[in-house]
Formats: sequence, C-alpha cells, structure tokens
Amino acid sequence: MYRTLPLSTTFMPTIAIPNHKCRESIRKLASAIKSYEPTVRANKGGAKMEEANGQTQAQPKIHGRRHYWGDISEEDYYRQQGIKSSNSFYASPRGLNLFTRSWRPLDSEPTRGVVCMVHGYGNDVSWSFQGTPIFLAQNGFACFALDLEGHGKSEGLKAYVPSVDDVVSDCLAFFSFVLTQDPGIENLPRFLYGESMGGAICLLMHFRRPDFFRGAVLIAPMCRISDNVKPKWPIPEILTVVAKFAPTLGIVPTADLLEKSVKVSEKKVIGAMNPLRYGGKPRLGTVQELLRVTDYVSGKLGEVDIPFIVIHGKADVVTDPEVSRELYESAKSADKSIKIYEGMMHSLLFGETDENIAIVRGDILKWLKDRC
Repeated sequence: MYRTLPLSTTFMPTIAIPNHKCRESIRKLASAIKSYEPTVRANKGGAKMEEANGQTQAQPKIHGRRHYWGDISEEDYYRQQGIKSSNSFYASPRGLNLFTRSWRPLDSEPTRGVVCMVHGYGNDVSWSFQGTPIFLAQNGFACFALDLEGHGKSEGLKAYVPSVDDVVSDCLAFFSFVLTQDPGIENLPRFLYGESMGGAICLLMHFRRPDFFRGAVLIAPMCRISDNVKPKWPIPEILTVVAKFAPTLGIVPTADLLEKSVKVSEKKVIGAMNPLRYGGKPRLGTVQELLRVTDYVSGKLGEVDIPFIVIHGKADVVTDPEVSRELYESAKSADKSIKIYEGMMHSLLFGETDENIAIVRGDILKWLKDRC
C-alpha cells in the first residue's frame, strides 16, 4: 500500500535578523506580501497565468526561432529525423488537462522498449527536452512524456506544484494509459527517465509501484537541493511561515537556473527563447513541497531496488553529484550504474557541447539496450 509522504512540521522560532542585508531582504518580502492577493485564474489548456494582483509571471521572450532546432515545422523536422511524433491533452483522474507528447520509431522499424519520461522544474516537453526522446526514438524506443501540473501547456498556475504526491499519481495514470492504447508496446520492457526534479518523481513512482518498470535512467536527480541554490538563513525559516498563507507567491530568492545549468553560451540564448519556460522566482509553496519531497527521498535511498543508471555532471551546482553517489552506494539494487562527468554542468543533454551530449546519450542508449 502506498503511503502519502509525511508533512514537515517546522516550528518557527523568534529570529534575530543579523545584518543589514538580511533586514533588506525581509523588507522586500514584506512589501511583496502586502501586495499579494491569493486568488488566481485557472490555467485551462496551458493559458498564460497571472497573479490576481495583475502582475504577470510570464517572462520576456527572446524572439528568433519557432522551435529549439530552428524554424522548420515539427512535422517536417520529425520526418527529417526519421521518427513519428504526436501530441494531445490527457485528462488526469483528478480532472487536470495535461499536455502530452510521444516520439516513436517509424512503423517500418522495430520497437525495443518504452521510455516514460519526466521533465524538471520550470521545464516542459516541447522545447529542448525533445532532443533526447527524438534520439531514443531513432534508436528503437517509444518515448512518452507530459507537461507536469503548472508547467508547459498543462493546466495549473505556472510553476506551482502544491502536491508532488498528486503529480506522481498523474504520471503513473498517464503512463499506464498509453501502454494500454497500443498492444504492440504493452508487453515491451518499460523504463523510467527523469531529469532533475523528474528524477525524484521517478523514484517516487518506483516506491509506489516497485514492479511496474524494468529500470530507471536518472539524470542529475533532485534527491536533495544543492546549498548553492538554496536561499540562506534566515530566509527559509521566514518563508516557511509566509508559505502557509501565500503559497503561490513567487518570491523565493535563488539563482537563475538557466544560467547555473547551461554551459554553452549560445544554448543559454536558445533556452531563453522557450516561450513556455518559467523564469520567475520560485513560488513559496513549490519550494516548500520540493524541500519536503527531497528530504523524504534522500532518507529512502537505501530502499531503492530498481535497476538504474544515475548520471551527473561533476560541475553541477543545482543538484548535488555527491547525493547521486550516495544513491549509488546506498541503493539495494543489484543492477546499478553511475556516471559522473568531469566538468559537466546540470543540463547534460542540452546545455553542454555537442560532443559531451553525444557521450551522455551514448551511455544512456547502451544501458537501455543492454536491458531489452
């Protein structure tokens, strides 16, 4: 039986603000809270979301291309790449409209297995994320993914994740659904694939349905949030209290994840062109939930027993490569592998040089093929 993740119970002591910099941060926080109104408009079908006080969370768009690969239409690009792809909306059991995509080998090519993919925080499945499933489809794997609640074109306030438990349910329901729609793939080996926050969600799916997937590919999994991107004391303690009555407020002070994740300058520009990317400040409720979940996952690393490969860049300052090493050493899986790439950053499959991306892709593909 699946057990709901335990809620954290943080006691808020009296805090003495130690210096002028911290006092200034609190002043700005208080100002934001004063103007905050908690009512938000529903994001039906991926519509742009705004706070009720009229301050939009959409980011300025850098125009220049229709897709991350350029201006070629999706249909023509997939044809050039030798795969087929589709997209649609899926109504989750709890009533959310979630945007989904598939990338599959052509009908003339055999399908080796199924890869169920989960993107990271602030990301979506329609921009640079597509590079990996296109590559896998070219090599015989049927890939499926969805925009998580509050991400991409899916319903929900942008980048607001009130319950990771619900997101895990959405993912499992969707992946179970697509497997029943095509008898040709229903009995093929199925694998999880998760990037960053998606890696943590994959582990939670494994805990809930231990025998459903044959293995997992974990890319820089967010099993613990790096101290390099966490706000410093006493801000987290104060935000814990504020989040109780203003959970959707986007004010958590942290570094720009695109800047911290992507190495190649030209790809930072391409990443910023994504019209669906959330580049605002993290929302209080989302941060509280991710901290809760990563604490939970990091405490259960020893219970992981699915075959897996965990992949991390040694220069990653968003998620900690040492936690991936801890996962590898603690997991009771008989079949486990780890790759730590010297000098590589968080965005291993988009933000690195093309040569580095080819190395990482090759390691993923070999691992998958060896288990089909």
